Amino acid sequence: MSYINDLYELNDKTAVIIGGKGVLGSAMADGLGKAGCKLALLSPSVTKDDPNVQKRDAKTKTFQCDVQNRSELEHAADEIVETWGEPDILVNAAGINSTTPFFDITEEEYDKIMNVNLKGTFLACQVFGKHFQNSGKPASIINISSVTSITPLSKVFTYGVSKSGINNLTRFLAREWATDQIRVNAIVPGFFPAKQNRKILTEKRINDIMRHTPMQRFGEPEELIGAVLWLASKQASSFITGAIIPIDGGFTAMTI
Repeated sequence: MSYINDLYELNDKTAVIIGGKGVLGSAMADGLGKAGCKLALLSPSVTKDDPNVQKRDAKTKTFQCDVQNRSELEHAADEIVETWGEPDILVNAAGINSTTPFFDITEEEYDKIMNVNLKGTFLACQVFGKHFQNSGKPASIINISSVTSITPLSKVFTYGVSKSGINNLTRFLAREWATDQIRVNAIVPGFFPAKQNRKILTEKRINDIMRHTPMQRFGEPEELIGAVLWLASKQASSFITGAIIPIDGGFTAMTI
């Protein structure tokens, strides 16, 4: 057990989870918290009375923060530093989706999805990346992509474009910051049905997904935790940066 603890070395590390109220973000926060991390949860609607927050311990601090707003991100970062010192881990899990047919997508809808998913990740990497650089200690950024960034899916056009941008941003920053001891990776969840995507899961679409998923089932949010702890750890993933890692039951490996 001491070997595993030394390898992962997450106890008392400070993890910032943007989108920490969401189904996937909350599961990842749970995993990091159980590993001993101090948690800073950022979300437009996170409050101390939220059930996702109430079940956590005193090592959790919550922030109402719009990921599209640089000044709100900077304010949250300053409070985190004042409370716990410079953070060690950033998880960018904020995201929104839409099933609007391509020719019906308005500029307003396109901008909203791109601003939350891609611009929000970009701004968070800028704000917290600067803190990571200033601290001079090893840090890990984990961006949340999607299988549609690798294998384009119907009905989620703008979402797919935004997630493809996250893959590119991840690799770009991994290259730029490698010598600063800041590792930047992305995980690529497959189908983890949640409120934001359950509405498009008709019986036909479920059958199509299952035919293309070798493991023949949907993922559970808790199945993301292992990869997050691995990528967040100082030693276990010390030589991994710029990786785009599918967690999809084999979806992206399937052909015919």
